[in-house]
Amino acid sequence: MSLSTSIGNSENNHATWMKRLKTSLYRCVPILSWMPLYNADKFICDLIAGVTVGLTVIPQSLAYATLAGLEPQYGLYSAFVGCFVYVVFGSCKDITIGPTALMALMTYQQVIGRNADFAILLCFLTGCVQLLMAILHLGVLVDFISIPVTVGFTSATSVIIACSQLKGLLGLSFKSNGFLDTVNKVWTHIPKTRPWDATLGFTCIVVLLLLRKIKDIKLGPKDGKPNKRQKTIMKTLWLISTARNVFVVVVCSFIAYNLHAENEDSPFILTGTVRSGLPSFGLPPFGTNLGNQTYSFADMCSELGSSIVLVPIIGVLGNVAIAKAFSSGDSVDATQELLTLGICNLLGSFASSFPVTGSFSRSAVNHASGVMTPFGGFYTGVLILLALGLLTPYFYFIPKASLAAVIICAVVFMIEYEVVKPMWKSSRKDLIPTFVTFITCLVIAVEYGIIIGVGINLVFLLYPSARPTIHVEKSTTHSGVEYLLVTPANSLYFPAVDFIRTSVGKAAVKQGLSHLPVIIDCRFILGADFTAAKGIAALIEDFNKRKQPIYFYNPQPSVISVFKGASLEEFVHFCSQEELDFILQSFSNNQQHTKGTEPEQRRLLVEMNDFLPFESPFNGGVPCKSAENSSNVCKSRNNLNDSSTPLLEKSGSAPEVTKV
Repeated sequence: MSLSTSIGNSENNHATWMKRLKTSLYRCVPILSWMPLYNADKFICDLIAGVTVGLTVIPQSLAYATLAGLEPQYGLYSAFVGCFVYVVFGSCKDITIGPTALMALMTYQQVIGRNADFAILLCFLTGCVQLLMAILHLGVLVDFISIPVTVGFTSATSVIIACSQLKGLLGLSFKSNGFLDTVNKVWTHIPKTRPWDATLGFTCIVVLLLLRKIKDIKLGPKDGKPNKRQKTIMKTLWLISTARNVFVVVVCSFIAYNLHAENEDSPFILTGTVRSGLPSFGLPPFGTNLGNQTYSFADMCSELGSSIVLVPIIGVLGNVAIAKAFSSGDSVDATQELLTLGICNLLGSFASSFPVTGSFSRSAVNHASGVMTPFGGFYTGVLILLALGLLTPYFYFIPKASLAAVIICAVVFMIEYEVVKPMWKSSRKDLIPTFVTFITCLVIAVEYGIIIGVGINLVFLLYPSARPTIHVEKSTTHSGVEYLLVTPANSLYFPAVDFIRTSVGKAAVKQGLSHLPVIIDCRFILGADFTAAKGIAALIEDFNKRKQPIYFYNPQPSVISVFKGASLEEFVHFCSQEELDFILQSFSNNQQHTKGTEPEQRRLLVEMNDFLPFESPFNGGVPCKSAENSSNVCKSRNNLNDSSTPLLEKSGSAPEVTKV
């Protein structure tokens, strides 16, 4: 090779490598692809959407921090980091990252009876696990959480969250642990309900629900387009509906402030002092003091338990679901979303955040506001920082009843009761994991609920592999040879070995058919393992002992390789109907003239027809000659049960075959 050719190849390899590096970089850092195309129109759209989402997230963050058992400022700490990170690494323009009711509830399960350090460490570990899943491409684990399990889980958490807010809504004061304990204590403390808080809380719920609906008001003729004035009114109604949480919280705070100024003792339970300013940035706590006890990093991880794995998975599940909902038919890079969410949580823990994920409600607001790029999150983050720096003194007067109303109105629509009817009509067994997950989450704990739900789903998924459907029928060729056709409907893996062995053995004896040859139709057997190979060997041995032939029709190459690798002797397989017809007819003729043992019959058959080479008639089978020229892939010429062309139509002569 000349020097110039070598240099040319080196340059081509370098160019290819640089191109791949650039593609990977653009995929991992999407801002590099859309930022050069950013213009004034996109700036205006993103600014409007970002501010609108900011007005939604501020009251929600305060409420979700309370739900998580933390001080209100932790909600704002958790809200701004994800906004900035997603601008750089996010792949979906509509998603907004921040605190959600579900993540707040999962955090509350770990914070109850502890301090905020556990929530911050959980956020750090959540980010680490999500990053590890992204690096190892383990986003596929989310696919094992089916829709029925998700429905049961989200519905149960919605009920738990709504119930937990009854305390703030009614102005009650007590500590509870779990859904049933909360219900019991709300019931026993009802006589202590504070009338002012209850009145304000239920009024807020009514107002929030009404404001939620006004965005659906349509003006103008039904068949025509609204005029400019009507469009302006509709846009104003939509804006009021979108910012309803801010509107309700501000009005309630104004009322509480005036009553407090007049009486010096507010009739409402107020949020209280919210620490102003930015959080103290630093490493998350790898140790803490709680009461008189010191917890090391290992102790804290032990206390957090299974939530270290479950919280990241639940967060990813929600984020990918939102990305798919707003992808407009485009493919969603689940690994990139996993990577981005991991970075959001990892960096958020340095700003005293609890675990965050994508918010469906705020993402819907973002989408409806006309956001053009992920840069809308930048303006949302700036608005949150301004609130931390300037508005926190005014958060003191926010009534807790109004925050409880905001949370209840947000989660009540997450109860997916409408899917029960379609499930009942389409697949009733899917209701089992749904209701088991729902009840377990309510009665025991949400983390156990989702684990048990996934476990039940896996049982449903694996059961057909352990107990495959086996169709057995007695058939006859045109030449009059009777045989027993056995058709398993699934792959051969270790859970099904004993079942198939027993079923085939019983089927051959059940109706006095133990003298007929058995043909195993392998069309639907797409895979096998070592245990299955040994089980088939035992099955063949059982049939040999009672001198009943058994053959395998049209197995897949992968199945053949497994059986050969397991040194399975006497495994006879055929690839065409002519071969099957010939061997059955040969055995029928041989049985009429031979009274010897099965090996003797086989030897005579080989000598008579020169069809099966004697040196290895049952070692690996006899493949089709045509298969040899197509990567040894056996191809069935017709469906075995095709009535138009019988399975074993008599051939005029022995088909040409080749030795393995």
